[in-house]
Amino acid sequence: MASSSGPALNEELLCSICLEVFTDPVTTPCGHNFCRTCLSKCWTNTQTCFCPLCKDTFSRRPDLKINTTLREVVQHFKEKLNLGESEVFCDFCDERKQKAVKTCLMCQCSYCETHLEPHLRVPRLKKHKLINAVENLEDYICQKHERPLELFCRDDQTCVCLSCTEGEHRTHNTVPIEEESREKKNQLVQTQTDVYQTIQDRMKKIQEIKHSVEMRKRNTEKEKSSSVELFTDLIRSIERCQSEQLKMMEEQQKAAEKQAEDLIKELEQDNTELKRRNTELEQLSHTDDHLKLLQVSQHLSHQPSTLTELKKTLDGTLHEKLSQTGLTWAQTFAVDVTLDPDTASPHLILSDDGQQVSAGDIKRNVPENPKRFDKSLCVLAKQGFSSGRFYYEVQVKGKTEWDLGVARESINRKKINTLTPDDGFWTVILRNENEYSASERSSVSLSLRVKPEKVGVFVDYEEGLVSFYDVESRSHLYSFTGQTFTDKLYPFFSPCLNDEGKNSNPLIISPLLD
Repeated sequence: MASSSGPALNEELLCSICLEVFTDPVTTPCGHNFCRTCLSKCWTNTQTCFCPLCKDTFSRRPDLKINTTLREVVQHFKEKLNLGESEVFCDFCDERKQKAVKTCLMCQCSYCETHLEPHLRVPRLKKHKLINAVENLEDYICQKHERPLELFCRDDQTCVCLSCTEGEHRTHNTVPIEEESREKKNQLVQTQTDVYQTIQDRMKKIQEIKHSVEMRKRNTEKEKSSSVELFTDLIRSIERCQSEQLKMMEEQQKAAEKQAEDLIKELEQDNTELKRRNTELEQLSHTDDHLKLLQVSQHLSHQPSTLTELKKTLDGTLHEKLSQTGLTWAQTFAVDVTLDPDTASPHLILSDDGQQVSAGDIKRNVPENPKRFDKSLCVLAKQGFSSGRFYYEVQVKGKTEWDLGVARESINRKKINTLTPDDGFWTVILRNENEYSASERSSVSLSLRVKPEKVGVFVDYEEGLVSFYDVESRSHLYSFTGQTFTDKLYPFFSPCLNDEGKNSNPLIISPLLD
């Protein structure tokens, strides 16, 4: 366990593989240090040598030599702190001091085996409180009453003496420190179990991500192969288009692999921290020093980096990290979107640049058009898509109601439609300021932690996928999956009724391309 007298230095002297103080430390070309044996085992049966910490790869196996300066620092550290264990000597030896085996909290002295004998024999002394020899005796004595800290106050979460229970802690819930220590040990065991499970979950997730990257890589290779066969007999101009398509596919594959690698690196770093913390808990759970266990447990409970908090943070952010990866990938398919005035309801007001739409109070005098929505406050984009992937973003800040998504070209624009896939609409909607739902055949209520101010819409035509994202928090809102598209799809917008000014803000298409 890291010494409280120098935690920062102690951590710098720990090998990140075995999590112990360095033995024969060696330094990799990237500047990280490991035990020579640990690194050699890590590189056994592998053709490519890499740094276990930062994952840098080396073209040839480095010739590792012991870092003598670091070894001397480690040796000095061991000698000075003895890995966190103090050397306590008997207070009663006259000439050559013997090592103490016990400390008496009543006498406030430490004894070797010889001078401890009266405490084991004399009835009066046998009643004294003995603990394993400690150097920092003041930590075990009440500084106010100079009596042993024998009780634990659960109200104030602190150790107290008998005199304290007659004063300010008189009405508090106090128990013997041995009893509280047993409970804390049980909690530590449970925490260790939780941490171990978290580590296993992280490793499983890493394997899933690696498998996903490999499958995507194989699919990309298949697509590339199919594209080569398809374009073999075409003219040179089409061959140039093929080359650009392959280049784009490779860039998308590299981007996806990079995002997965970054996420794997974060998860592995989390695991390293969890393993180090778990080692500390393992040592703490086997100590017989009840007071020390309680004091360290109190310290951990007030630190933002405690295992419990770390586990909650990891579990709470893992889904968010994966959502962010999905959004980042979707944004690579951004397209320019402009509102089509020929489709806009007569009650809608469009900006001159075709990027904003809001509901007006009066019906405008507009030409008859078979593409126009006559009964619903809707408008489509000019751009339609019948293959591939596309993505766009819309600002919805300050609105109390809106509808967003995509619609197929063949929808009936002369009646009031239900916004469901059966009628050719794939949308997410807001009603009554904070009621979000996905318009499936049976409406699906969405419980959102934050109110989206900008919504991203992603479509994969061939995969039958329509996904919605909260752009600011980079979280996934909802996905329509397993759909079958046959018509051209158009981005779909409805700012809904003005509601006497309460919903007057426009929907604003965010520019994504230069």
